[in-house]
Amino acid sequence: MITFLIIGIIILIGFQLTIRKVPTDISYGVSFSKLHANELGLDWKKAYDAIIHDLGVKKIRLSAHWPETEPAEGKYNFSTLEYQIKGAEQNNVDVILGVGRRLPGWPECHEPEWSWGYGEAKKKDLILDYIGATVAHFKGSPAIKMWQVENEAFLASFATYHCRALDESFLQKEIDLVRKLDPSRPVLMTDSGEFGRWLKPHTYGDVFGTTMYLYTWHKDLGFSRYPIGPGFFRAKQNILDLLGYKKPRILVELAAEPWLPQAIIDTPVETQLSRMGIDKLNEMIDFASKTGFETQYLWGAEWWYWLKSQGHPEYWERAKVLFGAK
Repeated sequence: MITFLIIGIIILIGFQLTIRKVPTDISYGVSFSKLHANELGLDWKKAYDAIIHDLGVKKIRLSAHWPETEPAEGKYNFSTLEYQIKGAEQNNVDVILGVGRRLPGWPECHEPEWSWGYGEAKKKDLILDYIGATVAHFKGSPAIKMWQVENEAFLASFATYHCRALDESFLQKEIDLVRKLDPSRPVLMTDSGEFGRWLKPHTYGDVFGTTMYLYTWHKDLGFSRYPIGPGFFRAKQNILDLLGYKKPRILVELAAEPWLPQAIIDTPVETQLSRMGIDKLNEMIDFASKTGFETQYLWGAEWWYWLKSQGHPEYWERAKVLFGAK
């Protein structure tokens, strides 16, 4: 009898943790990466312009990948980001700009070739230089609403070969530098929705962003769906609130393209659609709408644009509805 009572109490507590207000009006955005657009063989400027003008996106997350930003040591090239941010300014689009070695896109940690011969201590100095130069260059833009420092920095189980072990003291230096150069804007820290503990990103950042990937591929397990519901994410938020970590939170990366064992461009379209069909895209959007996040950024806009050229405009058309394109 006591055992059943204890089990009942545990179930009741678990249920209570999932109770959280779900917003009725969600603000949507997308991530955009020239790196990803190039992988798909796109004219990245046309893709970017279409996302803003045709889809009507008003929130966008950009990344200042180190190799693109500093192609030669001490020689910065901000032309790509200048084009993107100018376009955002002209169309009243809010920007999250990510800086750091670890930013969205495989292999997660991005280093310019000229830096490969340096030791880790020297690289860290160089990373601070590049972050400082980037923030100083763009902090005058009214489009930028927050800075993202690194991406899923505490997710040690992913991309460890390229990223190596996290140095938290160095991460703090990166954050301190951004705050010193631009104290007016918040720092966004991100973590995995399914595997991240969320606690440390809340400690380091002003705003927290979670990723959300329901359908994944693993070399041992194959293609699968995580056995979780929206309440999983509501409960994690409630637990952090109870622990005293109430901070603004956003869904910074909602998977809206397939997770594949190789590059999208090297995968038959039929396989891509079987992994992220329009039904799964709708499922992801519906699932995310019940997780309690008022602001949600989708990952996959470059793919939707590319699919149009492959005879599948339905993803782009679905996005038009989501973003309220006129």
